[in-house]
Amino acid sequence: QSLGLPITDEQIQEMEANLDNIDFKMAAEEEKKLRHDVMAHVHTFAHCCPKAAAIIHLGATSCYVGDNTDLIVLRDGFNLLLPKLARVISRLADFAEKYADLPTLGFTHYQPAQLTTVGKRCCLWVQDLCMDLQNLERARDDLRFRGVKGTTGTQASFLQLFEGDHSKVEELDRLVTAKAGFKRAYIVTGQTYSRKVDIEVLSVLASLGASIHKICTDIRLLANLKEIEEPFEKDQIGSSAMPYKRNPMRSERCCSLARHLMTLILDPLQTASVQWFERTLDDSANRRVCLAEAFLTADIILSTLQNISEGLVVYPKVIERRIRQELPFMATENIIMAMVKAGGNRQDCHEKIRVLSQQAAAVVKQEGGDNDFIARVRADPYFSPIHKQLESLLDPSSFTGRAPQQVTKFLKEEVRPALIPYQSKMGGKIELAL
Repeated sequence: QSLGLPITDEQIQEMEANLDNIDFKMAAEEEKKLRHDVMAHVHTFAHCCPKAAAIIHLGATSCYVGDNTDLIVLRDGFNLLLPKLARVISRLADFAEKYADLPTLGFTHYQPAQLTTVGKRCCLWVQDLCMDLQNLERARDDLRFRGVKGTTGTQASFLQLFEGDHSKVEELDRLVTAKAGFKRAYIVTGQTYSRKVDIEVLSVLASLGASIHKICTDIRLLANLKEIEEPFEKDQIGSSAMPYKRNPMRSERCCSLARHLMTLILDPLQTASVQWFERTLDDSANRRVCLAEAFLTADIILSTLQNISEGLVVYPKVIERRIRQELPFMATENIIMAMVKAGGNRQDCHEKIRVLSQQAAAVVKQEGGDNDFIARVRADPYFSPIHKQLESLLDPSSFTGRAPQQVTKFLKEEVRPALIPYQSKMGGKIELAL
């Protein structure tokens, strides 16, 4: 109307008055008859708006309705997920800060390696989630509106309505795009927006699924080691047969659903690859499933991970005991250096330690005993020059390098700034019904 087409105020007011007056029963009957969902609703809306019936859907195509709506829903879906992801990051950042200095045994290949700290390990999780936060923001901000493009994307129907005036067609496209809350529309489309857009959307959600799967797998492994556990309710039952069990069922649920989320990326990849020319309809039913499921799955695993991260339980004594089992072997280099400083020969010292460490390893592996390497060093007169230094040489905090400083720097420079846009939505713990 604003661009000059003969549309009356009365017609517009009639449509506005009936926006929420939807006869779903009639729409279902129309769809059964017409075999077309959009046209069923066009007919139903026209029934409510007899004065406007002649101009409803004027120049449009069903993909003008469906695709533009999908883009709005995708954008709004990201806006729902982003604060949830930010809350998870915030909770884990608090956990990392609290345990920044607590030494723990690090693992490579799931074999004992050098020490790290509980907080530093958590920062590995947080860093992945911060990348996901950035990726979700980018995917949301990269979305454009399909706009007003017509049946094959040429805008021919609108050019005819405006009697060949290209500037009015472009202005209509701009106005509708702005009213939908988008800054830009795709200049080129077929009947649909490119289905590669759906690939971009589900790629970042699948990547989020991979991050959460990794985090929750680590928590499950730590639960087996009895070092860290997810929340466990007072009356919760871990196993119907084994009363003592404390199964990490929340983390297992996250892993289970995250696998589903990761596999959903295959749908838009295949759909985009088989869109013939300007479009083919075998995209429609698939997209109605995979796009919705991806956002719903991401939503619930974020809620579950927030619940986990708000109740993580740390067992420092268990962590300390495991360190004591492995640290003596890791301290051998420090012992050699201390002996050299005390006047010893490096090669002689190395041979002494090699023999004692092999003996201690045999006690651990063959006899199932505790690591007695340090006791053997204390009992050997050769090491008497450094016996008083052994406690300081075995201080776990001296083996964690710059882990505490890295935690502080990472949280201050990268994590906290990334959370600033979401500060107003950080409150509120989450309780899981099941």
